[in-house]
Amino acid sequence: MEQERPRALLAGASRRWVRLLPWGLAFVLCVALLPTTIQVLTVDYGLHGGVASVLAVAQSAPLLLAVTRPLQAWYVIFAADVAGALALLTTDYEQRHEWPFPPMEIVGYIGLCLALGLRESRRTLLLVWLATAAANAGLLFVAPDRGNDRSALLMILSGVTLLLTGVLRERSEVQRRLAEQETISEAERGRRTLLEERARIARELHDVVAHHMSVITVQADTAEYRLDGLPPDVRGEFTSIAATARESLGEMRRLLGVLRNEETHGEFAPQPGLTQIGQLVEATARAGGPVEFTPCDADVPEAVGLSAYRIVQEALANVVRHAPGATTRVSLSVPEGGNRLAVLVVNGPPPELPAAPLEQSGTGHGLVGMRERVRLVGGTFDAGPLPDGGFRVAAHLPLGEKDLT
Repeated sequence: MEQERPRALLAGASRRWVRLLPWGLAFVLCVALLPTTIQVLTVDYGLHGGVASVLAVAQSAPLLLAVTRPLQAWYVIFAADVAGALALLTTDYEQRHEWPFPPMEIVGYIGLCLALGLRESRRTLLLVWLATAAANAGLLFVAPDRGNDRSALLMILSGVTLLLTGVLRERSEVQRRLAEQETISEAERGRRTLLEERARIARELHDVVAHHMSVITVQADTAEYRLDGLPPDVRGEFTSIAATARESLGEMRRLLGVLRNEETHGEFAPQPGLTQIGQLVEATARAGGPVEFTPCDADVPEAVGLSAYRIVQEALANVVRHAPGATTRVSLSVPEGGNRLAVLVVNGPPPELPAAPLEQSGTGHGLVGMRERVRLVGGTFDAGPLPDGGFRVAAHLPLGEKDLT
């Protein structure tokens, strides 16, 4: 199995210049430090040119590797810095020059620490700093006469750099995880809302279908008493129909027992339809918002009427929550052809923006339930804001099959 290629530092940034920043800094440091290191080691410290060149390459070139593999680059640079300090013990340089780590090595090492802090774990950063401090202390112990007041500069600066970049990386990681968790939570809320709406639809459809099944049972049971002269085989057929309907009704009631919960109230009442939408409009108007209502007296299947009622109910509730006092228009119609019911709820912008939402406990997924109801009956749904600041909800529910319930 092919090993996954390591990602570059800041590769997940949204802006291109941020993704290219680590490469640019590494390139600038490498180009600037390579000739500078050779010059300083040969001229100021008197080191042999070949040795100085090898050390300069080992101390500068791995900075490009640090963009993707900072820990591996640290192994090379750390070893090269220690080797360089030991090599300088063989030369007779002026006491004013820094040892064990010259300035250009400190600059390169701090750049490496930046990469380490942005990639490695807290434990790794601590081990890196301890190794740096141990190397610095060990070299000063070997040649205490070569050190000066600035001998611990690399240890101090590397510790501060690793600490700050490590804190920055952990803070960024926490923010990223919070953002991912919020995204997951939002998706879960939407999924939960959808499942709850489906369960509610199933409960309501049970009540609608159970009513018809009860009627079938009663008609089949009483057929031999209401109709005179029925042959025995016909009476047996009616008895079988009644038994089947009664069994189906029992199965539906057992299913309803699973779908209902202790917090469900009033669901055994007859389900509302088109005729009850006028009551919703009146209630919304009493709440302070003018509502214009265009009713429809068409004969529609109960499932379609129930879906239309719930869509208007949720749309008007959203108007009260988010646009109190806005002028609203509710229209029910059967366009030419008579094969679908058009439900339209349009509200204008609120007269005054509310200081705070009237309801804080909403899930914000009301449109999910509307779409699910429309999908259930095979219709189409459209909703969205209007240019003037209002909102429009439109649904078309097919009427082709009168036995949807």
